Amino acid sequence: MTAPSSFDDRAQSWDADPAKHERAEAVAAALRRRIPLSSAWQALEYGCGTGLLSFALHADLGRITLADNSPGMLAVLDRKIAAAGLTHLHPVDVDLLTAPLPAERYELIYSLMTLHHVADVGRLLRIFHELLRPGGWLAISDLDAEDGSFHGSGFTGHNGFDRGALRAQLAEAGFCGVDFCTAYVIRKTTDQGSRDYPLFLAVATRPG
Repeated sequence: MTAPSSFDDRAQSWDADPAKHERAEAVAAALRRRIPLSSAWQALEYGCGTGLLSFALHADLGRITLADNSPGMLAVLDRKIAAAGLTHLHPVDVDLLTAPLPAERYELIYSLMTLHHVADVGRLLRIFHELLRPGGWLAISDLDAEDGSFHGSGFTGHNGFDRGALRAQLAEAGFCGVDFCTAYVIRKTTDQGSRDYPLFLAVATRPG
């Protein structure tokens, strides 16, 4: 994940943007249509932020571990979980690329707008593969390849992803049944005016 400081600064106002809620609900709906979710499943959301996607999915799943490395985001998430009285959502401060891997294994791992902040995508996909139980599902939603205008100058992550290239990386990491759909379109004002940025949802499985 990216250095947490910039997200710490935005954490308190993150949920005030209705578009972020709409985006999370749209991705959750797309995920439900394509994965047979179960309340018996143990799941991991990686790069959870304030937990909008997991809040949209919590009734569909069992225990959910919400991982992020922004203390500010996790503090907001802690308060939201306590206010909602949800006992099956468990935030953790972890970066899987630098920390020892957890002992838990999952039926589902999912992320929203996280992968483009990850320097070594191939390594993270291999870690996801290791953390999934055989037959488990991976669901990644992120930006389609774009011209760099989404974040603007100075951004050091990925300018979205080419679906074919990411499909190949998923296969190389050991996943099968890779499939893509467009889950949402972000409309954002840039230096060039209002622009549309599609978000894909990539779904794959670890072979059983």
